[in-house]
Amino acid sequence: MPSALESPEGGEEDILRYEEIEGDPVSPMDLSELLKEGTKESHDRAENTQFVKDFLKGRIKKELFKLATVALHFTYSALEEEMDRNKDNPVFAPLYFPVELHRREALAKDLKYFYGEDWKEKIQCSEATQQYVDRIHHVGQHEPELLVAHTYTRYMGDLSGGQVLKKVAQRALKLPSTEEGIQFYVFDNISNAQQFKQLYRARMNALDFDKNTKERIVEEANKAFRFNMQVFDELDKIGRSLAEEAQDGGFPVHDGKGDIRKCPYYADKLGTAGPGCPFHAAVGLARQPLVQLVLAACVAVAAGAAAWYIL
Repeated sequence: MPSALESPEGGEEDILRYEEIEGDPVSPMDLSELLKEGTKESHDRAENTQFVKDFLKGRIKKELFKLATVALHFTYSALEEEMDRNKDNPVFAPLYFPVELHRREALAKDLKYFYGEDWKEKIQCSEATQQYVDRIHHVGQHEPELLVAHTYTRYMGDLSGGQVLKKVAQRALKLPSTEEGIQFYVFDNISNAQQFKQLYRARMNALDFDKNTKERIVEEANKAFRFNMQVFDELDKIGRSLAEEAQDGGFPVHDGKGDIRKCPYYADKLGTAGPGCPFHAAVGLARQPLVQLVLAACVAVAAGAAAWYIL
């Protein structure tokens, strides 16, 4: 989700900030330059939201990542519906790249991976996301020139810092190397992201907007940041309420130390009859002499069988 706020020209070291493309001259009155300068404060606030900071450090729970993907689905569905509506409108038409940019199909694949074939019945639009969606629809239907702010902020960020987030999510959540679950970040129809971003900036700067309209677009971009930060805050609150997730193999993230009531698999939380944490129970059982003898015998038998197979 954070790619909504990533710099269209940013990199891994400073994922939420704009940077100039070398060899791409700009004028202080170019819309792209005005957006860069006019959203710096929003960038600072966005990169300091807890959700974004945790995500960049790889501290992202799978359930929370799934909910972020749901939020992206509703956001991009609204955005691309309004883009389709205005594809022939001169105030937006030069920025219409459905084959290269549209994310709805990619997000559908991700949601199918996480929720199954019936994913549409399992998801719902959150309150913060709905406010963002409503604003996008209003802009697309009543002030289409402001749609530029939303598309530029989203897609150029997805092509830049979003590629870093793809790697973070894949590593932190142990997602398949085949990129299942992160198709949102995969742009198969863009062979050179840097060149495409240069083209997009040039198209945007060539739009025939007066100074007042450009200022309104910058203001709208800051609104887009605020909507996204509200979604991030919402996700952060949900994340704090989620139990710690299981490690590989289904074992609880618990080191066996401290208060067993903090174990996410504590019996009271699961509603089971047993009074103890499975981790403590397993460790205690393994310490019994008889159990240790049986385990040793099993290991010996297994070793003998392996040696026979090799011979």
